[in-house]
Amino acid sequence: MAFDPEKDKILKKWKCDETGLIITINKYGEGEPKLQIGPRIFIKKDGGESQRKAGRMTIEDLMWFYEIIDEIKDELSRLAKPV
Repeated sequence: MAFDPEKDKILKKWKCDETGLIITINKYGEGEPKLQIGPRIFIKKDGGESQRKAGRMTIEDLMWFYEIIDEIKDELSRLAKPV
């Protein structure tokens, strides 16, 4: 079965303004919601945006992630089906 972009949904999104790191909760079709770390959004010299892999996290990324981890956990728990 081929990937269908119509079935790939972002349910919640966070962005670190300082580093451009994006964290999302995604769901594909009827699958369970899952956490995705990355990509990174960069502002180009011409003012446009560019995306890159998240790669390794800096201390700024980690501190920001630490600040929002409870919110992410609560949101993912709310969206996930009970086991």
